[in-house]
Amino acid sequence: MNKKIKGKNVIFILIVCYVLYVFINQQVTMEKIKKQIADKKIEEQKVKDKNQKLQDEVKMSKLDMYIEKLARERLGLIKQGETPVIDNKN
Repeated sequence: MNKKIKGKNVIFILIVCYVLYVFINQQVTMEKIKKQIADKKIEEQKVKDKNQKLQDEVKMSKLDMYIEKLARERLGLIKQGETPVIDNKN
């Protein structure tokens, strides 16, 4: 009878240990998932910011002043009557 009680205690302790192991493992997994969610939210905000910047650039590109500025900077175009200035440093 004494051995039977010890056997039940061992089985009970093993079950408790298994339950604790599963519980702790789930907690660790949940913390990893929470960290991944936080990282993805930061990444999402960066993408939203970049998207907003690109949308602003698209809106700006439709303005004549912006088109003129790009033509002057990139193509070196000048208005009639202006004198071009050439920078020899570049």
